[in-house]
Amino acid sequence: MDTERPKIREDLDFFPAQSAGTTVIGIHDRLGLVEKGKGVSPELYKVMTMLDGTRSIRDLQIDLIRQQGGRLISIEEVEGLLTELDSSYLLDSPRYREVRKEIIADFGAQKTRYCSHAGVSYPRQREELTERLEAILATEQVASIPQGTIAGLVAPHIDLEAGKRAYSSAYQAIKGVRARRVIILGVGHALAKEMFSLTEKAFETPFGTVETDREIVTELMKAGDSIVSRDDFAHRDEHSIEFQLIFVQHVLRDTSFKIVPILCGFLKGCLPDFSREAYQSKAGDLLGVLADASRDQGTILIAGVDLSHVGPKFGHDMPATFMADQSERHDRQLLDYLCARDAHGFWSESRRVEDRYNVCGFSALACLLETLPPSKGHILRYGVFKEDATRSAVSFAALIFTS
Repeated sequence: MDTERPKIREDLDFFPAQSAGTTVIGIHDRLGLVEKGKGVSPELYKVMTMLDGTRSIRDLQIDLIRQQGGRLISIEEVEGLLTELDSSYLLDSPRYREVRKEIIADFGAQKTRYCSHAGVSYPRQREELTERLEAILATEQVASIPQGTIAGLVAPHIDLEAGKRAYSSAYQAIKGVRARRVIILGVGHALAKEMFSLTEKAFETPFGTVETDREIVTELMKAGDSIVSRDDFAHRDEHSIEFQLIFVQHVLRDTSFKIVPILCGFLKGCLPDFSREAYQSKAGDLLGVLADASRDQGTILIAGVDLSHVGPKFGHDMPATFMADQSERHDRQLLDYLCARDAHGFWSESRRVEDRYNVCGFSALACLLETLPPSKGHILRYGVFKEDATRSAVSFAALIFTS
């Protein structure tokens, strides 16, 4: 066993939390294998960060002895710790990979992507959801929308209550619009190495089932063969598209439309160089198909994104309040470039700050910029949700593009 090089799963999210008055490291597992609510001590988390797949068990033993100031730690103790981590599905082990394979295959065989957040983030019953969305839409007065055809929309994907004013501004703007196709760009929070994830599944919500435009999805899959995930599992629990869809179904309830659901992955992990040129070079064929589709009459392009994520919850060593001015300045610069359809400036601004503020919607917005038909953007609202318990904050905005 000492020749193995144990590794912690890469698809887990860790975050500081409070339990019985003490700080623990919480774990979020999108596969649902790790026990819900499970946390580990900061000391154990520090050990877990050492499990990067490069150290043998003997290496780990030596590192732990050093960490413990020379206290003898046996190989059996290290193996026992690894066995415990594996039993909790925290290790990237054969046991975990076999179960993951089965879960992905089960989802892949389904014809419908069932709503994952109904009853959790919003009401499961149709009537209650209608009331909830109507209340959200009523929080803001209808914004003055410039004349022209609505080509695109940017809305948050944050918690509905936290972002209600931005959701209201965004979706009031397209109320009653006649659309036959809605392209929804979401953020693939579970996508680590793929640029996009596509699916042909129909999407179900409390308002009913919406069919996916399979013809367009098939074209996109062919065009992006090397940059699209081989499975559609990233869609299973992703909320960034689901939240947009319930609003779209509600405000376009008298319209029959299909959707094109696209999750955009973390670009820094996919590109040899973080630049627009590298992005266009790698994704150009797919972006071309999407741009052609967005120019079809009766098509609306929507990006469900949030902006800066700042504070200790997101890896910063200072509270969000200390970074608020800089992160908002960065957000607004990005939004100005978006409105002007200045992709070069948009990428340059992100490179300038080296993504210091964790703009999770960057990839979806980069895709939006390359695929929108000729139009001009207008900022409808900018907002920030402050999470006092973690001294962190998330920003978001609502934009409309008209041609």
